Amino acid sequence: MKELKVRITFISPVLGSQPSDPDIHRTYIASKAPNAPKIEEEVAAVGVDAVTKKGMTIFPRDKDGNVVLWDYQIRGFFKAAAQSIHRSKDKDLGPKTLQMKAFKKIIDQNIFVFGDKLGGRQITIDINGEVGELQRSLRANTPQGDIVSIAHSEMINEGSTAEFTIKMLGNDYEDAVKEWLDYGVYNGFGQWRNASYGRFTWEEI
Repeated sequence: MKELKVRITFISPVLGSQPSDPDIHRTYIASKAPNAPKIEEEVAAVGVDAVTKKGMTIFPRDKDGNVVLWDYQIRGFFKAAAQSIHRSKDKDLGPKTLQMKAFKKIIDQNIFVFGDKLGGRQITIDINGEVGELQRSLRANTPQGDIVSIAHSEMINEGSTAEFTIKMLGNDYEDAVKEWLDYGVYNGFGQWRNASYGRFTWEEI
């Protein structure tokens, strides 16, 4: 087993992605598709971005009120990074990733993320400053014409950091994991990632 402990430092502000109303997914989708046999499937199809139109997105907190990331957010980022590298076919960006077959299954079954304690799923963010807020407009093209709505998210400043441990069941994945972490300078965590929010650098500790 390989183990890698890292610290990420955000180089741009990060926006929360969790709906503030814990039932917002269910109520929103139920109103749009009241006859759907499985509301959860509708949630997956629409995605979080559609839900932000109804309310503010926030950061999850631990029992002490500290802002945290979840372990699955790191692993989800790994999948997105690996997919982007495969799409680019750039051997300088990710030579080990390009050699990897079925990378999603490997991330699910062989690569694990731990937070502040062994087995812990929460990763505490050491915030630079205070939690703020950001409002921005969202534009969408619909059959009824262009629609503009306001999205509202909690925001933490660049310079905030987080530490976590990555355990790999196998000796061949470390270089690929580092390539995924390197991808964080291009696309990172949270809402509005495509506008360069949530980008980060990393270091081994």
